[in-house]
Amino acid sequence: MSKDNEIFKGKSFQDLTKDIYENTTKRKVQIDLLISEIHGFIQTIDDVVMVAPIIKEYMDTAVKNDEHLVKLAGVLQRIISKSDGSNDETMLLSEAEKEELMGTLQETVDDLSKEQSRLESIKNKTINVGGKS
Repeated sequence: MSKDNEIFKGKSFQDLTKDIYENTTKRKVQIDLLISEIHGFIQTIDDVVMVAPIIKEYMDTAVKNDEHLVKLAGVLQRIISKSDGSNDETMLLSEAEKEELMGTLQETVDDLSKEQSRLESIKNKTINVGGKS
């Protein structure tokens, strides 16, 4: 497996690393926009107390999502380095590596589900804050 091979439909390892970089830069812009939009709704210190946790939660979620992509890239990097050998046995993962990979993938799926729920909650809170002004 080389860095140009598809790791899943339409994505190579290089595409994944590019996505990680682009997500990070886009997220910065999104957070800046969110803060600037919410800034107009802040009238009192109570508004700050209500809005600050929402922004923090959004930022935490963004960081965790990027961490999941980085973990996936790390696993794929290991697979690529293992499969670069000429011996067929080097292309296979050991049982411990398979278990670690499956555990990491399951953890990532679980975390992504939790993050999706948190994002829905943040979205609803943001909509409620915006509707009160």
